[in-house]
Amino acid sequence: MTATAGDTRYTKLNQTQVDVICTKHERLRAMKPGGARAVFAWCDLSGLNLSGRVLNDADFTAAILMDCDLTNTVLDTCNLYCADLQLANLSHASMRRADLRGASLRGANLSDCDLYEADLREGALALPDKQAGLSYVEISMRSSEATYANLRGANLERSKLSGIQAMKADFTDATMKSCKLIRANLKQCIMDNVDLAGADLSGADLSGASLRDAVLIGAKTDMWRTSQTDMTGVLTDKPQGTDVTNLPYGQMLRDHALWVDTLGKEGTPSKFDNADLRGLGSIKGLNLAALSAKGAVFYGLDMRGVQLQGAHLEDADLRNCNLAGADLRGVRMARARLDGANLEGANLGALKIDATRFLPADLRDTRMRNVNFTDSDMKLARLDGADISRSNLQGAMMNLEALEHTTCVALRGRIAS
Repeated sequence: MTATAGDTRYTKLNQTQVDVICTKHERLRAMKPGGARAVFAWCDLSGLNLSGRVLNDADFTAAILMDCDLTNTVLDTCNLYCADLQLANLSHASMRRADLRGASLRGANLSDCDLYEADLREGALALPDKQAGLSYVEISMRSSEATYANLRGANLERSKLSGIQAMKADFTDATMKSCKLIRANLKQCIMDNVDLAGADLSGADLSGASLRDAVLIGAKTDMWRTSQTDMTGVLTDKPQGTDVTNLPYGQMLRDHALWVDTLGKEGTPSKFDNADLRGLGSIKGLNLAALSAKGAVFYGLDMRGVQLQGAHLEDADLRNCNLAGADLRGVRMARARLDGANLEGANLGALKIDATRFLPADLRDTRMRNVNFTDSDMKLARLDGADISRSNLQGAMMNLEALEHTTCVALRGRIAS
């Protein structure tokens, strides 16, 4: 059953009534007099504006929220059981641990929405009866629906989506680590660059879907259906290129460090081009200046404080790497992928060659979506064609002119120019 405006079971509310209820809820949260929990159960709020409201723990059981403006609204741990959210705008909303069992999200905009540990499994709906109370129960379970929904960049980590109907939904760049998608209907979905590490896709139907550059490390895929599914560039547990565990990498790294420390008089520069370096686990704090690792896979490595001045990392996969405090002056990263990486406090400035020559960091055509650039130095970095959409630039030092040549949708934070 889908909720319908005008149904006699529902109480129709206007904007003024909703504003009063929201204000009382916020007063309750602030422990001020006159506060009361917001209860919108079995209410029709279709088309109303709740944007920016803080409504943690509010009750929206079976509520009609069709075409509502819920942008930037805080709905953490809310009860949205069997709610009708069709065509609602939930962009940048927070719905952490919300109960969305049996909810309808058909055509909703959930781009950049935080749905961490949200529950979107199926649910049965009990309807009120004046004489007998909650006597009538829907004969069949309602599956949560997200057909045609926009979930680009959403955080669905550890969420429960088993059995969800999400045909033709757009999950591009979404984080879906350890997500439960058992028997989910994901036909013709766009799941490009989605991180599904540790997800359970057992019995899921991804026929005709696109999973280009998706991460499936540690994912369960028993009896899933992938007829005509585009799996180009998918990263799995299987090593891509040369497996670093088959190389004497310990000696290679020691030789490279010696080569750097002695300015080339001793040791040998290491070369890890097209190697899968995930087996290293950590290269934290190592001095790997001028390292050559073109097209290498670094995914998820601990690289805090690493020194990679002047390193060649063109076309490398550095997604979800921790590069906090790394020295990346003059690094060559053209066409590399750093989606989800942590570059807090990293130095991406220019490398001084001599008194008159400087080598800027080359980040041209680099994909750096949802990256933490907090307090990083990118003043002289070359960013032509780079994609830094959804990234946090709080306190980052950047040349605003260089920023004009990037793709920068929904940036967060204040840039220190």
